[in-house]
Amino acid sequence: MKSVQVKGSAEPVRIGKILCIGRNYADHIKELGNETPERPVIFTKPASSVIGEGEEIVIPPYSGDCHHEAELALLIGKKGKDIASADALSHVAGYGVAIDLTLRDVQAELKKKGLPWDIAKGFDTACPLSSFVPAGEVPDPQALRITLTVNGEKRQDGGTDLMIHRIPELLCYLSSVFTLEPGDLVLTGTPAGVGPVKSGDRVVAEIGGVGRIEVSVR
Repeated sequence: MKSVQVKGSAEPVRIGKILCIGRNYADHIKELGNETPERPVIFTKPASSVIGEGEEIVIPPYSGDCHHEAELALLIGKKGKDIASADALSHVAGYGVAIDLTLRDVQAELKKKGLPWDIAKGFDTACPLSSFVPAGEVPDPQALRITLTVNGEKRQDGGTDLMIHRIPELLCYLSSVFTLEPGDLVLTGTPAGVGPVKSGDRVVAEIGGVGRIEVSVR
């Protein structure tokens, strides 16, 4: 059973669904040569893909091109279906830092064939995740800075103010498709600067006022 810890709480929270948003930063869309979507692009990761502070990313043998994508993660604290934008933030219990690992070569090949690309996003260790801070400690989740370094070299540095679909809109849309339940996680997309990681690398993702996650690559 995979769980997350919320600062100040003794009891861990069991992870439910992990709902991820693709193509939510214009500069990231441009660097990958994708089209800007009208609606949020949704994919999922299994809870089994989560690892924590100090653990290791294990790149599967079927890939030679694993990329990092640092993101703001939301922890859902209150059940909701068809949530109104005005009420959306009241469903968020906490904020954390996630790294959405993507097997770019595998994803590209499956996309070309028109096939699902779950194995490029949901493999074991594909979701390094920090602990969470209570939502009340983050005055404005759309005014946060996301950074990621590999071996001390800065790769990603972008603000959550640059999201195409902002958090209330994301939760409104997601809850029209899935009932959001306590323990569900939402990964809100990544800014530009994604790139490869390889064996021996040390990867640190950080969001000021929220937290950090440091992992190594085996």
